[in-house]
Amino acid sequence: MARPRPEAFDKKKIVAENRRARFEYFLEDVFEAGIALQGTEVKSLRFGEGNIAESYAEVKGEQVWLVNSNIPEFSHGNRFNHEPKRPRKLLLHEREIARMHGAVERKGMTLVPLSIYFNSRGKAKVELALAKGKKTHDKRETIKERDWKRDQQRIMKAHG
Repeated sequence: MARPRPEAFDKKKIVAENRRARFEYFLEDVFEAGIALQGTEVKSLRFGEGNIAESYAEVKGEQVWLVNSNIPEFSHGNRFNHEPKRPRKLLLHEREIARMHGAVERKGMTLVPLSIYFNSRGKAKVELALAKGKKTHDKRETIKERDWKRDQQRIMKAHG
């Protein structure tokens, strides 16, 4: 029998986060994927350097790739340093890749990275979501809800 998956992933140290993704997209399914990294990339991530604000993931054949993510060169690296914006292979189960491929092809969804983090075992992971883009009026609605919740909190705090 398969081991049940936890609802929330055990994030120990968040390195990079894509905060705009929750505003720009409706998030459907969230996956945890490993990343195939080179040695200096891991060192750079451990120092807290990395950016996934403009990155996305794509399915090519039987593999998923993280494209346009920026992990800067390691400051103490030598000639074997890595390329900062190279595409990085994501490690997922075949079933998950097939599900992502079907959603991207048929439903017109996008694979958006939400965060890069180290789990409790010290492995670098990417939180990846299948998402559908929001229209302008949906974004306005999100802003209204966020402002209203902030006002509610302020009123509750004032009246005790």
